[in-house]
Amino acid sequence: MYTVYGMSSSGNCHKLRLLLDHLGLPFRWQEVDITTGASRQPDFLALNANGRVPVLQLDNGETLAESNAILCFLAEDTRLWPGPRLARARTLQWLFFEQYSHEPYIAVARYICGFLPPDHERRAELPKLHERGRQALAVMEQHLSGRQFFVEDRFGIADIALYAYTHAAADGGFTLEPYPSIRAWLDRVAEQRGHSPMARPPRLS
Repeated sequence: MYTVYGMSSSGNCHKLRLLLDHLGLPFRWQEVDITTGASRQPDFLALNANGRVPVLQLDNGETLAESNAILCFLAEDTRLWPGPRLARARTLQWLFFEQYSHEPYIAVARYICGFLPPDHERRAELPKLHERGRQALAVMEQHLSGRQFFVEDRFGIADIALYAYTHAAADGGFTLEPYPSIRAWLDRVAEQRGHSPMARPPRLS
């Protein structure tokens, strides 16, 4: 059985729950509240020296960090990790897109709005985050036009990775009204077996 060290209101952590539940794999969830500094304590740093969640711990005690690397590990030899070489590369393409062009804007805006006080100085970042986040959403909207899912037109880990923060984009002040293909895709992902909701940020709960 796997052990997941994660924070329930984190999209990066929710990715793992979605995948594990979809595959029907048993796991233990160890809640780590990063807002209280729990991920910077010595016991957690022994699991991941980078002090970030999520972390996957195997039965033998070995650990793996970085959400999308964990998705690839768990999806190996399943229908969610494609067989053709080009399809695997395209899956990785969207995983990299999620971490470099999507998460830094949509997830960070959600963090500012959902975890920080309304008068926090970081709210000044929101206009730029919204601009860059909308650019990422536009790329997704274009790709999904006429497609059911991101790679090979079937549900896979690229969809899980991008779903986590996209479906909660409103928490960060985004509207998905201009993106009909994204909204239809979100509905399709939510219909997958084992789907579970993500916890709301404390200020939006």
